[in-house]
Amino acid sequence: RMPVSVPAADRRQRASAAFSLSFLSLVFSITAFSSSYWCEGTRKVAKPFCTGQSKGDHCIRFNSPDANNSSAVQYIWETGDDKFVDRKFHAGIWYSCEEIINEEGETCRSFISLIPAADRGVLWLSVVAELLYIILLLTGAILMSVEMCYYSTVIDGLKMNAFSALVTVLAGLLGMVAHMMYTTVFQMTVNLGPEDWRPHTWDYGWSYCLAWASFACCMAAAVTTINKYTKTILEFKHKRKMLERSLKIKYKFPDH
Repeated sequence: RMPVSVPAADRRQRASAAFSLSFLSLVFSITAFSSSYWCEGTRKVAKPFCTGQSKGDHCIRFNSPDANNSSAVQYIWETGDDKFVDRKFHAGIWYSCEEIINEEGETCRSFISLIPAADRGVLWLSVVAELLYIILLLTGAILMSVEMCYYSTVIDGLKMNAFSALVTVLAGLLGMVAHMMYTTVFQMTVNLGPEDWRPHTWDYGWSYCLAWASFACCMAAAVTTINKYTKTILEFKHKRKMLERSLKIKYKFPDH
């Protein structure tokens, strides 16, 4: 007869896998929350006039070498897109940063200040949901680590297992809502935000992908924890049936 009970080593492996996924989700979420690369793209801005040793690729040159003589200065007005240059930008929950043309570095400003007033409440809800998501992930990871390290009765372990599964599922739901709210706010800002910020082209960046990877790891940890809980319950039910069957046989055919 093949044994149908789940060995203790298998339960420990499942608990370790759930903790690893939960911890990975926590690291991903904190990294994404603190970064400013949720969305990346370019803005079309007018080329500045060349000064000093500046090259003409990203600036408009004078048609006279005598730049100090204002009466001799005439500008070559370029046509079409030639008078514009693409300025790269990246934005997150907290900041939006743009590169400085013809110089190294970038300039940053608060992303909250760019959002239309009617949508700022949605962003703050997204921030609160992200913070709760991180707190619940941390709580779930702590419960899973305590379950692995604290050797108590199996019933206590089951209770802790059920609570950590509930916390992790709730964290995943909050994370999903938070990411979707930020997506909505960013798209509204692209359409209704200030003229000096609206992007010409944009796409989601690595932080946005990392945030959804955190959500995926969180749900995988929740599924693993629930699966471990269910298998342990089924193992107990099977052992109970086997014990009842053996007791019935013993009372029916007592040893003489």
